[in-house]
Amino acid sequence: MPNDYKVRELAPDFVKIYESADPEAIFAYSPGLAVLPGGRLIATLDLGGKGVAALPGAKGELEPGRPWQGKVFTSDDGGRTWEHRADFPFIHGRPFIAGESVYILGHCNDLMIIRSDDNGETWSEPAALTKGEKWHQAPANVHYAKGNVYLVMERTTDPDYKGWQVSVLAPVLMRAQLNNDLTQRESWTFASELSFRDAVPEDELNYFGVPFYKVEPGTIARIAPGRPAVRIGWLETNVVQFTDPNHYFHDPQGRTFHLWMRAHTGGVGFANIAKAVENGDGTITTMLETVPSGKTIAFVPCPGGQMKFHILYDEATKLYWLLSSQTTDSMTRAELLPQERFDLPYNERHRLQLHFSKNGIDWCFAGLVAKTDHTKQARHYASMAISGEDLLILSRSGDERAVTAHNGNFISFHRIANFRELVY
Repeated sequence: MPNDYKVRELAPDFVKIYESADPEAIFAYSPGLAVLPGGRLIATLDLGGKGVAALPGAKGELEPGRPWQGKVFTSDDGGRTWEHRADFPFIHGRPFIAGESVYILGHCNDLMIIRSDDNGETWSEPAALTKGEKWHQAPANVHYAKGNVYLVMERTTDPDYKGWQVSVLAPVLMRAQLNNDLTQRESWTFASELSFRDAVPEDELNYFGVPFYKVEPGTIARIAPGRPAVRIGWLETNVVQFTDPNHYFHDPQGRTFHLWMRAHTGGVGFANIAKAVENGDGTITTMLETVPSGKTIAFVPCPGGQMKFHILYDEATKLYWLLSSQTTDSMTRAELLPQERFDLPYNERHRLQLHFSKNGIDWCFAGLVAKTDHTKQARHYASMAISGEDLLILSRSGDERAVTAHNGNFISFHRIANFRELVY
C-alpha cells in the first residue's frame, strides 16, 4: 500500500497533566521531567497570563503586576494519573536528582531552588541562589559526572538592553557535588560568563544566511505588521560531554563540557555551541570551540535548533537523542503568513521530532513524535527522560482553544515504548 511508507507519529496519544480552565487568560508553559530511582515521575510546569493573579497558591513576579506560578506533580503509575503536590513562586522549574534529594531549579529574576527529601511529596520554602540579578533558561538537560551535577542557567549581562535579550544572555555552567545541600549558594560553582554579543561578531557573519533579517544594534525591526525581529543570540542551553576518544571535541581529562544552545537567527537548522572548561583550581571558564583548521566555531547543524530543544545521552546505546521542533514553512514571506500564525516564519511550533546521533553533529531522523494540523495548536518546548526501555516526553501543548501556538492551554505527557528500537 502507498501509505506503508508514510511517516506516522510515534506518540500521538497523551495524558494531560494540566489543562487551563481559562485558555484566554491562563497559559501553560515550561514542562520539566525527572524519573526517580523507584520509578516515580516528577513533572513541573509554570503558568502565565493575566488570569494567574486570581489563582490560589504561591506566585512570583518577574515584572510588577505580572504574576507567574510554578507547579509540581508526581505520578506513580507510569504517567497515567498525576497528583498535584505543590506550587512555587518562580518559573522555568527544572526537576533533578542529587544525592537523596530532589530539587527544582528555576528563576524569578534571581535563581530560585526548592528541595524535597520525600520523593516529591513535600517541598521546602524557596531559596535564592543570587541577589539582584536577572536570569533565564527554560528546562533543559542535567548532566552527571565525577560525583557532580552539571546544568546551565543563563544570566542577562545587560538588563537594560531593549527587546528580547538573547544577544546578551550568558550561558553559565553550574556545578555542585551530589551530596551537598544545593539550596545553599556555597554548594555551587558558577562558570565565567560569555554573552553571544561578546562572543560572536554578528555584523561580520556572511555566506550562510545568519542573521536572516537585518536588525540594527539597540533596535527592534518590524519585518511585517505584528512580526518583530531582534538581534540574534543564543538561549535554552543543554550540556553535552563527549567521552568517545575518537571525537574531535573529546577532552581526555574530562574537564570540558559543551553547551548546545538554541540559535535565534531568524532562520532554521543551526544550534549554537560554546564550551566550559574546568581549571586546575576548580574554576570554570566559558569560551568558544575551535575546529582543526584553527577556525572558531559557534554554529553547528541541528534539526530544530532554531527552537528550544532537549538533548539526552543514553548510555545503553551510547547515542545522543534530540527532541526538537520540525519546521515546514520557514521560507514563507512573513507578510504572507496566516494572521493567527505566531511570530516569524522560523517560529513554528506544531511538530515534535526525534533524532539520534553518535557525535552531536550528524543527526539521524528517528521519527515524528506528535503533531497538530492547525497554526494555533502546538506540540513544542518539550522535555524528556528515559524510564527503562521507554522514552517519556512532556510537551507544552495547545488545541484549537489556545490563544496562539506560543500561549498553549495544556501540558501533555507522551510515551515512546521501546524507543531504542528506532536506531538503524
